[in-house]
Parts: sequence; C-alpha cells; structure tokens
Amino acid sequence: MKGYFVLAHQTARANASAACMSAPDGYVVTISEPKRNLDQNAYLHAAISEVAKKVPWAGRLRDVETWKRLLTAAWLRARGESIEFLPALDGHGVDVVFRHTSKLTKSEFSELIEYINAWKAENVAEAA
Repeated sequence: MKGYFVLAHQTARANASAACMSAPDGYVVTISEPKRNLDQNAYLHAAISEVAKKVPWAGRLRDVETWKRLLTAAWLRARGESIEFLPALDGHGVDVVFRHTSKLTKSEFSELIEYINAWKAENVAEAA
C-alpha cells in the first residue's frame, strides 16, 4: 500500500485521512511542502545557461552543471546553510557536499532563482 496526496481540496484531504486510518501499523506518513515544478526547473536551467555562455570563472567558461553547483552552493551559504569540504574517498583532493536542487521545496527553489537573478544582474552584464 502506497499513496500520494496533494492536499489541494477537501476530497484530497479526506482521501489522505482515509488512507492513514486504513494503513497497517508501522507505516509512515510525511506531510511536506511541494517540491519544485517543471516551470521553475526550466527557468533555472535557462538562467544558468545564460551565465555559462557569458561568464568565465577561474580563467575559463564553465558548463551548466558547474555553474549550477557554484550558484547553489553560494545561495546556501548566503542563507546560512553549511557547505562541507571533505577529503575525497580516493585520497585525491576534496569533494564539496551540499544539498542538491532536486531536494529543494518550491519556496526554496524560488529563493534560489531570485538569488541567481540578483547574481546575474551584478555579474553577467559586466562579462557580456
């Protein structure tokens, strides 16, 4: 038995409640803010693509994935979340560990987009 309910109206709430009442002992219920949506994701990637095409970092242009990691890590630090630098498992260098955008809530994703837009306003025009 597995269920997923978006609490958007009374019928959905009633269905979620019924599923909870009929679930076997030991089952777990989690209620959380929704994750990012497809429009947000598309916007994020378009914004990062613009940065990747126009802004060199550490001496050269970087790909979208690198910019996504750089901008996400900077945003997380700006909001007071920790970024960890851990010794690499193979003993060569360090790895950076932080939350991935796929784990962000809709509101966190909106904050990240706002951060990237502000960063672009200050940095992309200068590099264009």
